[in-house]
Amino acid sequence: MSDLLWDDVRDFFDPDMMGALPDICVTGTSVEDWQAVFDLVQSDGYTWEYSVGGEVEPLPSAAEVLARPVEADWVALRVWPAPHVLAIFRPYGPEEIDFDVDLRELQGQTGVDILCGFLSAIGRQLNKPVLMTAEGGYGDPVLGFDPGAGRVMLLAGHQAERE
Repeated sequence: MSDLLWDDVRDFFDPDMMGALPDICVTGTSVEDWQAVFDLVQSDGYTWEYSVGGEVEPLPSAAEVLARPVEADWVALRVWPAPHVLAIFRPYGPEEIDFDVDLRELQGQTGVDILCGFLSAIGRQLNKPVLMTAEGGYGDPVLGFDPGAGRVMLLAGHQAERE
């Protein structure tokens, strides 16, 4: 059974309402948590690509990535949890794991199931909440993986109003 149903969350998958690239994060993390995500991505059959300044390179350890000087070229870990669905991780610091997904790639029940599966995999790996907010809407999560419940749950106080 699906964690969430499309009819209950469709508004939170609306790029016009949420922004095309909602923010997804895990707070209170460490270098070890980042390494656990790197290990998950490499071992669970996901297609992935690590790049530095736009150039594809082998994925180093999380400790190496996070020890880079502030002025170094930007890094990105691109992960495809399913074909045509991209999540982009940007390792800026050890204290937060954040990434974006494109809601235009996650429409319908299939999209909801893909996102829920990916958030659950990360949340279970870390045993931490994985929260999604509107693009730029830090602090007001609409849905996320709850480690106590072991699934993705709707977190918004009410269903968004449809126009």
